[in-house]
Amino acid sequence: MIEPKLEVPAELRDLAEKTIDQAEKAFGMFFEAATKSMSSVPGAGTDVSKQALAFTEQNMKSAFEHARKLVHATDLQEAMRIQSDFLRSQFTSAGDHMRQMTGSFMQPGKGKS
Repeated sequence: MIEPKLEVPAELRDLAEKTIDQAEKAFGMFFEAATKSMSSVPGAGTDVSKQALAFTEQNMKSAFEHARKLVHATDLQEAMRIQSDFLRSQFTSAGDHMRQMTGSFMQPGKGKS
């Protein structure tokens, strides 16, 4: 069975890419401000908060990369493969993040200067 092509005008793909770029830039500014803000407030939870923010930033970067790939999908099968790969990587990443976070909680003094 031949999969029908996704007929998306180039102008629409370009607009989607520009929108993704703008959103990524805005999130980048947010993460930069949040990191600076956390650095100025010392405390017991700061390390965990920084780690959580870093994980969130990594997840957002993955989501933007995923969106860029979807914009260029040429058929439904490719779009489904891209989605499946993204979900698989997100589950793996979430597991890694949970292990790192619980490791930080289980080892008092870890990561402290």
